[in-house]
Amino acid sequence: MSLSKHVNSEALIRESKDKKHHHHLAGTDPSKITQPYHARYGTASIPKFCIPSKGIDAEEAYRLIHEELSLDGSPTLNLASFVNTWMPEPADKLVMENVSKNLVDQDEYPMTQNIHTRCISILANLWHAPSTKKAVGTATTGSSEAIQLGGLAMKRAWQERRKAQGKSIHEPGPNIVMGANAQVALEKFARYFEVECRLVPVSVESKYRLDPKKAMEYVDENTIGVYVILGSTYTGHYEPVQEMSELLDDYEKKTGHSVPIHVDAASGGFIAPFVHPKLVWDFRVPRVVSINTSGHKYGLSYVGVGWVIWRTQDYLPKDLIFELHYLGSVEYSFSLNFSRPAYPIIAQYFNLVHLGFAGYRAIALADLQNARLLSRALERTEWYTVLSDIHRTKPGFHGIGGGDEDNAEVFLEGLPVVAFRFSDALQQQYPEVQQKWIQTLLRAKGWIVPNYELPPDLGNVQILRVVVRENLAEALVDRLFADIVEITQNLIDRRSSVHALEMLERQHIVHTDHEVLGKMEEGSGSRSSGTYAKQC
Repeated sequence: MSLSKHVNSEALIRESKDKKHHHHLAGTDPSKITQPYHARYGTASIPKFCIPSKGIDAEEAYRLIHEELSLDGSPTLNLASFVNTWMPEPADKLVMENVSKNLVDQDEYPMTQNIHTRCISILANLWHAPSTKKAVGTATTGSSEAIQLGGLAMKRAWQERRKAQGKSIHEPGPNIVMGANAQVALEKFARYFEVECRLVPVSVESKYRLDPKKAMEYVDENTIGVYVILGSTYTGHYEPVQEMSELLDDYEKKTGHSVPIHVDAASGGFIAPFVHPKLVWDFRVPRVVSINTSGHKYGLSYVGVGWVIWRTQDYLPKDLIFELHYLGSVEYSFSLNFSRPAYPIIAQYFNLVHLGFAGYRAIALADLQNARLLSRALERTEWYTVLSDIHRTKPGFHGIGGGDEDNAEVFLEGLPVVAFRFSDALQQQYPEVQQKWIQTLLRAKGWIVPNYELPPDLGNVQILRVVVRENLAEALVDRLFADIVEITQNLIDRRSSVHALEMLERQHIVHTDHEVLGKMEEGSGSRSSGTYAKQC
């Protein structure tokens, strides 16, 4: 008799419970949540997918949710995300003191709005805006909203130019140019606001990022702008803003068409100014009209804050600015959201005044140093090829030594990101060993390290990626590397255990409520164009 059969885990749990008849004890309905310690407090279970008819004690509500959330991964070991996960205790205190404030209520919370304005001026100064006293910008919920605003301003400016020239804004309509390595938020702007998205293929030669010369093949008189990324989500490479600008300068001289640049500095905006101040990428480039960044990435604030800054108010069309008569004062708004929590902005200001330039520089240098350590160690195994370049010296530097290890100017610029893959030699010798198993087996040890395909035209290449943040200290880098080595060695030694690995891979898929309630069917969304759509 075969033992192979479909097993319904919830049904078996239901059938296996003690047959209790006391009404105050938890029932057996899988659509309900059993509260922790229910036997101690004698409370009933509550429904999962509709509001309970009667609420539960606050402490019990906390315990219930706390226990469920304990199944999440550890933020410290989540190396897939750029998002900051720690702030010092005084910052936590400030956050809790201001968690109920609404940033938009300028009349009610004037000092909060002052802090918002100071942050904009500080960032404008950091990015060399022409006049920081007249800097124009706003906080956003993250870089995604900031990118939409930057794109909208370029679109509206293009429409105004076309109308002034007596030309149509509909036929053939606007387009925007970006590398195929763009994060999906950039493509979202194009789709949501009806702009043709022109994705420039990336290559090994272009370092897996936008190739400015190739990008010029996609530019025409209907191009509202070019998105240039300071820190590719895939490999951490900076895209060459100045080179892109110079090519657009030549194009304008030949055609008369002016095409602006928006720099997506979601991560690099808080790295490059502190580590590579000589790198010209910001408002020192005249064609750069706006820049966005994520305060909750290398800005080191909690999640929920991004920023967008314009060169001057001239680049933010007036009809995108709303004059609001609200709560006794006149306010101006140019964000997609209206109400938003004030505490992320306060947390950002805390970091700016607490860390200062020297503090941000020290943290960024330490991140890069740890990323270089991991990169070199991986390459020395000869099992891995590292695609990111921050551990490689610039042309003209033939070796490091004499203290140069601490000089960031010696190394190629980029984010503290380690992107790596199986070496060609390992793949040839052990073709049956799959790289995705590294992700699965690291997850079994608690590490979250994503394995994914590169953008279109390089989609046959899979890479693993480690984002080095402040909390990934050298001791953790040592442990991570040791685990990678152990796992890789075991895969090589036991390469026939394919079935066991596939079982393990399935075992670590976490099933969530949305799989049974409100889950979209396959094919419900538009087909992916290949832009980076995973966590960042």
